[in-house]
Amino acid sequence: MSPDPTPLTAIVVAHDSADALPACLAALAREGIPAIVVDNASRDASVAVARAQGARVIAHPRNEGYGRANNIGVRAAEGTGRVLILNPDLVLQPGAAAALLAAAEAWPDAGLLAPRIHEPDGRFFFQPRSLLAPYLTNPKGRLALPEGDACAPFLSGACLMIERSFFLELGGFDPNIFLFYEDDDLCRRVADAGRALVHVHGAVALHGRGRSSAPAPGRTFRTRWHQAWSRAYVSRKYGLPDPSPGLLAANAPKAALSALVLRRAGLERYGGSAAGALAALRGQSALAREGLAP
Repeated sequence: MSPDPTPLTAIVVAHDSADALPACLAALAREGIPAIVVDNASRDASVAVARAQGARVIAHPRNEGYGRANNIGVRAAEGTGRVLILNPDLVLQPGAAAALLAAAEAWPDAGLLAPRIHEPDGRFFFQPRSLLAPYLTNPKGRLALPEGDACAPFLSGACLMIERSFFLELGGFDPNIFLFYEDDDLCRRVADAGRALVHVHGAVALHGRGRSSAPAPGRTFRTRWHQAWSRAYVSRKYGLPDPSPGLLAANAPKAALSALVLRRAGLERYGGSAAGALAALRGQSALAREGLAP
């Protein structure tokens, strides 16, 4: 007889995440969840830290991007029923994993489940609408925080639980996306498959928001580039208006002004957004930018 499957395996994508990983992996170990860390060419001690914490490590010589690296980790998690995809700066609180698994049993039509994610300021994350959600529409984005388990238009990729077989049937995260909106896209495909997105109120996690990777020169520009490019990509994918012209018009003048007054932070922020929008308009791919195109 084959052994019983592991109920839950965690997938953590790291990139210069040595400072964040210890708390994340220690919390997973406390909850009894085995972890696979997929390292995206970290230049710090992320790989050594992950191994010291007892995680299985898949180390890549190049940065594959967030969604693509998660796909690699999920494929490697053979023999598990569900996977918990989480950022390295997310720390599960005691009982969170058990609450997520209990909710999966209670809500069998749920395709994706996520904990109540508390941000550094103490508030918990709940997005009242999504760019790609034709379901649970909320045009004005009114925020009414749930007081218990609730269906949601979007669940953050900071922490998601899904059946491994279902994730693979869906094709995982869209491999054309290097960074950003891969969670919106996955949520849309889960909903289109007739499955619910469920916020699990009794499962609590703390999110560092922005602490997954250590600061580095040029990272803001790169981040904003991918935000703009990915928004344009998913908009076109689902037949929505292309936001690129508006993003370019809004950000290019601000980037020029920042350059004129020698304000580097503004140049990276607005210049990155303008460059990503322009790349989308020109039909350039995010993978080509990162040297990943075949």
